[in-house]
Amino acid sequence: MSLASIFSILAMLLILGLFFMIFVNLNLFTEVVKQDYDQIELFMLDETTEAQTQEIMNQIEKRDGVASVSYRTKDEALEMLKERWGESGYLLDSLGKNPLPASVLISVDSIENAQSIAEYAGTLEGIEDVQFYQETVDKLTKVTNFLQIGALIVMGFLVVVSVVVVSNTVKLTVFARSREIRIMKYVGATNWFIRGPFISEGIIIGLLSALISTGLIGLIYSKIVNDMGAQVMAIVSCPLIPVSYMVTNMLIIFIALGVSIGAWGSIISMRKFLDA
Repeated sequence: MSLASIFSILAMLLILGLFFMIFVNLNLFTEVVKQDYDQIELFMLDETTEAQTQEIMNQIEKRDGVASVSYRTKDEALEMLKERWGESGYLLDSLGKNPLPASVLISVDSIENAQSIAEYAGTLEGIEDVQFYQETVDKLTKVTNFLQIGALIVMGFLVVVSVVVVSNTVKLTVFARSREIRIMKYVGATNWFIRGPFISEGIIIGLLSALISTGLIGLIYSKIVNDMGAQVMAIVSCPLIPVSYMVTNMLIIFIALGVSIGAWGSIISMRKFLDA
């Protein structure tokens, strides 16, 4: 039955560890995306002169929340597009006239200020369009919040199940030793003196489960980072959390959870026998 308890908590912690891996990396990705999308781009009309553009930049620089303002010429925009196209960039040389507009790039000190600054910039004359990724950031934030709530619900459910399993396991042991417990009470043993060995058993079960699950999750995550880390970085321009950081924090969390589940499972199972 002790092995059953260990495997039960182990299964719970493994599932929780998978959620933790996804959750932490998703949070990192969301923060990186927010930093990448803290920029507003104003596309200028072709007839907008350099003097008018400079006046627009001066007005925007005076706004609260603006970190910096820079200018991108039509030629610079075309060169950037060629770089994005990679080996096919030479196809843009046949365009003849550069169709891309010049633009003003606004960096904000906080993503929360970007919406109001973008709305203000859209009211200025000489601007053709305002490009801002608020909708993308909002969607990512909603997805992250949804996964956070889902992870908390699953974690709570798994913790309850594990406490019940450990509690029932210890309860069987208590039943088997009920006569011994009654004799100990008759000779004056306190409730906590009687609880001690059972709580120790629950703590040991939780600790073993935490150590085994952390080792397994560490191996799995290390394999994922080694096999997919470079591809993830290339696709989403965001690295995965380092293995050492992930395993260290997971070990602390798992030991706290495993020991708590084991101890509380033992305490709950003995309440009936000790009238406490």
